[in-house]
Amino acid sequence: MTDTPARPDRDPELRITHISETPWHEVKAQSHSGRRTSVWEKFLEWTPERMVIYARYDAGVIVERHGHMSEHYVFVIAGEVLIGDRPCPAGTHITLEQGAVFGPLIAGPEGATLYEIMAGDPRAFPADREGFQALLAERDITPLPNPPVPWPDWLEARTDGNPGADNTTKA
Repeated sequence: MTDTPARPDRDPELRITHISETPWHEVKAQSHSGRRTSVWEKFLEWTPERMVIYARYDAGVIVERHGHMSEHYVFVIAGEVLIGDRPCPAGTHITLEQGAVFGPLIAGPEGATLYEIMAGDPRAFPADREGFQALLAERDITPLPNPPVPWPDWLEARTDGNPGADNTTKA
């Protein structure tokens, strides 16, 4: 039996990252009756093969119903997030197969901390833009432009835009 590397263009690597070594990036922002709430992410790994994120959702932040262009796995570490009508407290695991959709995601009163893995292209696609706009209006929430993130050159522009946002913004 021969050992075959995971990628034929290079030898397999061992990478170890601690969340304290990785900065937070604000990736989505909203105004909740004048109070800024956000989704924050630490990119633990971001390669063409996978994206690994340690995420923090501020209390009450809402992420629209959406899917991803890859398999997406989520583990709720702390707090709670409502996914559609399903409460997902700490300890909940979510598998989103490529092309499947979920949401809206609504962070609980203490917010939520998530560990996420995407196997391939991590870009999101909206699944119910009209319903999301209605939910935001009902709760007096205004989406703010996507903050700049350290978007890799090899990945195409963001697909998860919001009204008035520049979806190609890179840090």
